[in-house]
Amino acid sequence: MDGVIVIDKPEGWTSHDVVNKVRRIVQTKKVGHLGTLDPIATGVLPLVIERATRLAQFYTRSDKIYEGVVRFGWSTASYDRAGEATSEKVEVHLTAGELEAALEPFRGEIAQRPPAVSAKKVEGRRSYELARKNIAVELAPVRIHVYELTLLELNGSDARLRVHCSGGAYMRSIAHDVGQALGCGGHLTELRRLASGEFEIDQARTLEQLEALVADERLVDAFVPAERLLPCFPSVFVDELTAAQVRHGRNFPASPFRAGPPSKYVKAVTRTGSLVAIGEAVLPNLYHPVVVL
Repeated sequence: MDGVIVIDKPEGWTSHDVVNKVRRIVQTKKVGHLGTLDPIATGVLPLVIERATRLAQFYTRSDKIYEGVVRFGWSTASYDRAGEATSEKVEVHLTAGELEAALEPFRGEIAQRPPAVSAKKVEGRRSYELARKNIAVELAPVRIHVYELTLLELNGSDARLRVHCSGGAYMRSIAHDVGQALGCGGHLTELRRLASGEFEIDQARTLEQLEALVADERLVDAFVPAERLLPCFPSVFVDELTAAQVRHGRNFPASPFRAGPPSKYVKAVTRTGSLVAIGEAVLPNLYHPVVVL
């Protein structure tokens, strides 16, 4: 049971709600998520199960792909439809050309200020906890990269956008900031995550589908085993003796004749395909296990 289950998160649920539900479905307490989704959002929510929870640290900066709808005309406190309006509502008559011009500065590497209603920590407390108590919160801008920001459709004051961005980026902030740039305000009304790192929407199961698979004793159909995770890390094959040593924290070698450039991290894998550990380079072709499964 060490691996990932990709859930198609339903609207109205928090990521923690989904974690708790899946704990009950698969009957284990060791379940975590690889990046939160807001309650209004749907789509890809990868959940790490059992010992694969130890791999979560390698997914903190994974790229994301979203489709969302931004409504122009007013801004909100949370930067989405769930928040209270923070500006007067105005009529908006945008052309695609005007919106494209406003979107251009938000492409590439930019400094983005996270929403006050977010999970960022301020002096040890979640920012959203302070914001909901009407305590003023202004988070520092963060450097992010927006690889793609495409206008898919403009329907009156609603714009459907597709965004491919680095980890740490907020679609809500993009919606808010574009609205500010246009001078009319804007907020996010819909959001669907299509990909998170190597996990895509085609792999995702609804909670109902997951329950049906468990009832049919076919949970494996929804399961991505640990050895298939982190495909960007090269594999180093280890024999049984070396695998036992790696599990006790011993360094392990990699062949100097491996194809491809040197890698900071590698996966120590047995000949039968089981993931033993993630190793970090300490010398050329020598790795120290930083995570052991």
